[in-house]
Amino acid sequence: MSFVRRAATVLAATTAVTVCLAVPALAHVTINPGSAEQGGFTKVAFRVPNERDDAATTKVEVAFPTDHPLAFVSVKPVPGWTVKVTEGKLPKPVKTEYGDLTEAVTKVVWSGGKINAGEFQEFEVSMGKLPSDTDQLTFPTKQTYSGGEVVDWADPAKADGSEPEHPAPVLKLTPATGEGDHHDASASPMASPMVSQVAAKPAAAASSSSDGTARLLGGAGLVVGVIGVVIGVLGLRRRSA
Repeated sequence: MSFVRRAATVLAATTAVTVCLAVPALAHVTINPGSAEQGGFTKVAFRVPNERDDAATTKVEVAFPTDHPLAFVSVKPVPGWTVKVTEGKLPKPVKTEYGDLTEAVTKVVWSGGKINAGEFQEFEVSMGKLPSDTDQLTFPTKQTYSGGEVVDWADPAKADGSEPEHPAPVLKLTPATGEGDHHDASASPMASPMVSQVAAKPAAAASSSSDGTARLLGGAGLVVGVIGVVIGVLGLRRRSA
């Protein structure tokens, strides 16, 4: 029995240590999903958990890369939160398929809401085109608490592979697979013109249908008119007889 009790004690202690080590890792600010294909558009969510028992998260500030700027960035409204997207001049112009990019989104700030103890919130962003000359994008994030504390999630990965205390959210970029279109329709700026073109087709069909109906009614009216003339002529003949 003593052996069983010792084994149970060791197991309980090991489990407690494992849980204690795992909790901080789960509490990091992360970007989800954590990977996307190079050269395409994607939609991600910055997942922000509240780590404090005595304060709420009231502001989240995400810095966007300027060495690999993104030409298109749009945000999804979050109920109860105000969002501010800041554009700035790049350190140097970056060549893209849309021309030389001299300005781009450098920061997105969400404020005015609350993430209470034991809660988390996701802030969604659509963006692209993702660069093809790097395997990751880093988004340093500042998390502000109601008590005034600011946690800076900006630590780079360590050379030995261990996790830093406040790692910056990282989006891994993988080579394009070459299978179909890798653009996220909700993120791609090409989605709007395509929708407009599709919407224009039913309108054209309705116009054509209206023209056909008008012609049909016009023809029917002409036939009725001719019949009326014929009946009138026949009536005159009968009276003359």
